[in-house]
Amino acid sequence: MAVLTTVLSLAAVSAVLSVFIIVAELFLNNYGDCQVDINRGERKLTVKGGDSLLSSLSGQAIFLPSACGGKATCGLCKVRVLDGAGPLLPTEEPYLSAEEISQGIRLSCQIKVKRDLQILIPEELFNIRQFMTRIERIDRLTHDILGLRLTLEEPDAIRFKAGQYVQLYTEPYGKVKEKVFRAYSMASAPSDQHAVELIVRLVPEGICTTYVHQVLKPGDTVKLSGPYGDFYLRGACSELVLIAGGSGLAPIRSLILDILEKELPYKMTFFFGAVRRADLYYVQEMNDLAARYPQFRFIPGLSKPEPADDWQGETGLITEIVSRYVPDSQDKEAYLCGSPGMINACLSVLNQKGFTEETIFYDKF
Repeated sequence: MAVLTTVLSLAAVSAVLSVFIIVAELFLNNYGDCQVDINRGERKLTVKGGDSLLSSLSGQAIFLPSACGGKATCGLCKVRVLDGAGPLLPTEEPYLSAEEISQGIRLSCQIKVKRDLQILIPEELFNIRQFMTRIERIDRLTHDILGLRLTLEEPDAIRFKAGQYVQLYTEPYGKVKEKVFRAYSMASAPSDQHAVELIVRLVPEGICTTYVHQVLKPGDTVKLSGPYGDFYLRGACSELVLIAGGSGLAPIRSLILDILEKELPYKMTFFFGAVRRADLYYVQEMNDLAARYPQFRFIPGLSKPEPADDWQGETGLITEIVSRYVPDSQDKEAYLCGSPGMINACLSVLNQKGFTEETIFYDKF
């Protein structure tokens, strides 16, 4: 009987404590309405306290770039905070230089709005818009890569620079109850203003990529925002070295189509790396462009071709192939897109060829 009484007493105490914690959280985390002053009074927003600055701005149709959806793994959602953000968090430090920290640069996804804030953001971010789209087509490009074509409905046109990206927003599905967004580069030419083409590789247990691969179907509506990003053509040269792997082909394809459509005077060599033949895609399109435009050369390469591939093309790591074809950096710019490992390896090779920070531009997926 004494044991039962003790158990019941502990259960009662636990229940009381649980209620106390819930009530305390309601009061302690109730920050009320907070004001966000943007660019020294240019805009003043009233937002509900308690959310991240990134989501608070998004709720007011001000969209900051974020490839990770606010998980503090991309470091893109930077803002300059003049007042009200509190101390720098350990989750922010890896993405900020000493100079940025001294200037008050912070990650908006890590700042919780608890009081009035004063921030500075680039003016061009006010031009970023939200789009409602409808899936026109889904193409199976490889065993783990899909190509999507989305028709813009509201608004019905987008203007962007080749190489930029949009953020795609999911809806709850299956056991996933949260809405997330992730960044995907546009693979289509900027002249195609009424639709957007994306290339999405399936990431194991990835919330957004699983949504795209397993849930979406033609006819579904999808929300996007954009355009974002500073990966675009500079063109202070006569020759472009383009390098991509996997779904990194997307922004490179957009650049190629845009340059050829506009008849810009650049010689281009596109190196596309994969492991085996089944991992290559858009090969026929690129070969057709190379046959049509003498200034464009397409060089796909496989690092580990299988006997059944009957591969007659270049073999080896993409860095080895680039090294064989690119003798130097004279009057050249390099544009790279792919995994961090591929990018870092290519940077090393290009640096040996004489390329510098001013002539190499990249986008890590």
